[in-house]
Amino acid sequence: MVGNFGMVDITAARFVVFGAAAALALGSRPAGVRWPRVRQGVAALGLSVLGFTGYYLLLAFSIAAAGTAVPSLIIGTIPVWMMLLGRPAGLRMQALLPGLLLTAAGIALMVAGAWPGEGAGGIHFTWGLGLALLAMASWTAFGLLNAAWLQRHPDVHAADWANWLGIATGLGALLLWLAVGSDIGTLRAQPDVALFAVIALAGGIGSTWLATVLWNVASQRLSASLCGQLIVSETLFALLYSFLWDGRWPRAGEMAAALLFVLGILASIRAHR
Repeated sequence: MVGNFGMVDITAARFVVFGAAAALALGSRPAGVRWPRVRQGVAALGLSVLGFTGYYLLLAFSIAAAGTAVPSLIIGTIPVWMMLLGRPAGLRMQALLPGLLLTAAGIALMVAGAWPGEGAGGIHFTWGLGLALLAMASWTAFGLLNAAWLQRHPDVHAADWANWLGIATGLGALLLWLAVGSDIGTLRAQPDVALFAVIALAGGIGSTWLATVLWNVASQRLSASLCGQLIVSETLFALLYSFLWDGRWPRAGEMAAALLFVLGILASIRAHR
């Protein structure tokens, strides 16, 4: 939608808005709980890289190289990894095998259909695929570590933790933009700067600040494995938005891959229950 802007600029704008929204929200909190202690602040800084700036930068470059569908599907396997790595002690691996096989088949089908073949295009796509895998690993680590931190600190309000993460993320994004982003004059000269601002606001407030508050509330109440399963909605909406943006219906292979993927997630949830 804003192809004239660099990935660093897009990432930084979204997360600076996230930080600003978090700072405003903290202003309404009591002074005694408004700011984190030193160890809490260090934890927020580290997790902000895994779950926000680092993750989103990897994903943005991946989408630029490989399109939207395949990275979306790879990111969509996060629920499976969350279940495998955060599963309760009593859940056997054999129970998870049907879901894992269905999910793997769906990913293979989607990647095979999108692979551009040999040559420069193939190398570009492979690079995007690798970045998507790194993004997946980054957010999986964030989801597990964030859930563990929240469950070890039930005294911390989920909204406060989201706001601390937001400020840490906003500061990191600002430093990223100052180091390697475009200057103000270059940004203002782009023809779609107004759309860029709208997307930054929507992404920073809606799909980052509000989503993080809700995610933290869920992480305090559910196990990491079960909570991770709920991310499947992100994948389905990402694929839907991708097809809407491309102005086309999904091809038969894409539809079959998405169906396999959803069946795999449902099988994993059933095994968890």
